[in-house]
Amino acid sequence: MKDYGTKIQVGNGKINVYSEGNGDNTIVMLSGAGVSSPVLEYRPLYRIMSDQYRIAVTEKSGYGLTESTGTARTVENMVNENREALLGAGIKPPYILMAHSYSGFEAIYWANTFPDEVIAVISVDMGLPETAVEMGKVLSPEKVEANIKSTQKLYSKIKKRGFLTKLFRNRLENFSGLMTSDYLNDDEKKLYEELFYRNLGNADIFEENRNLVSNGEKAGKTGKLRVPAYFYISDMKVPIKNGSWRENAVRYAESIGAEYKLTDKGHLMYTRIPEQMADDFNKFLSTVL
Repeated sequence: MKDYGTKIQVGNGKINVYSEGNGDNTIVMLSGAGVSSPVLEYRPLYRIMSDQYRIAVTEKSGYGLTESTGTARTVENMVNENREALLGAGIKPPYILMAHSYSGFEAIYWANTFPDEVIAVISVDMGLPETAVEMGKVLSPEKVEANIKSTQKLYSKIKKRGFLTKLFRNRLENFSGLMTSDYLNDDEKKLYEELFYRNLGNADIFEENRNLVSNGEKAGKTGKLRVPAYFYISDMKVPIKNGSWRENAVRYAESIGAEYKLTDKGHLMYTRIPEQMADDFNKFLSTVL
C-alpha cells in the first residue's frame, strides 16, 4: 500500500492529514495516545460515516506517517498544530470533533478556546480532565518516569522482532484486533504492522504521557464543553481512588446535558461495534446539524 494522506509543513516537521467522503459537514478524528496509525486504526468507524460526512484524520507529531514537529506535547500545541494542518490541507472549519481517549483533552480545549470552529463533539470513550486530575493523585511524576523507563526497555526488546514479539503479538500490533479483522486489506495490514514497530517508543508519545495530568488540567480550566456532545463510555480500569473512568464520564456527560451510551466492548470499541457506534453518532448529529 502506498503512503496515505497529505503532508503539511507544521513547525519542524510535516503532519499527515487524510481525508475521505464528500459530505457538507466535516468530522475530524482525533487519536488516542500511542496509536501507531490513526488513519488505519479508526477506519472501521469513520469509513461507515464517510458516506454522509467529510472525514479528516490528523496524525499528530510522532504518529502514523507524521514527523516530529519539534514542539512540547502540550494540549495547546497539539490543538494548534491540528488546526494549522487542517487549514494547510484545505479543510476549513467548522468541525465535528470525534475524540478517542487522550484526545478528549484536545477536544475540550479546542471547542472551548475556538468555539466558532467546533459544531459538536462525539466521544469515543474520551479522557476527561477530572479523571486526569484523579490519576495525578495516584501517579506521581516519579512513578510516571519509572513506568516510562521500564516501558522503553521493553520496547527496545520488542522492536528486535524476535520471540518476545511473536509471543505477545495480540497485545502488540493486534491489540485492537485489526490484524485479524476484515476491516483492513492485506496491504493495509502490512503497513499498519510496519508503522507499529516504527513508532513504538516514539519520544513524542512518551512526552504526552508525562504531560497527561497537566494537559487534563489545562483542558479543564477552559470549562465544561459548551457544544452538543454524545459519549460512548466503557468501563476501562484506570489508577484512581475516587470514582472510576465510567462514573466520571457519566457524571461529566450529565453535567452538560449530553447523551451517552454505556458499553462493555472495551476502550477500543471502534473495532468491535463500529456499525452500532456510527448509527448512534449519525442519529445524534442529525439533531444538531
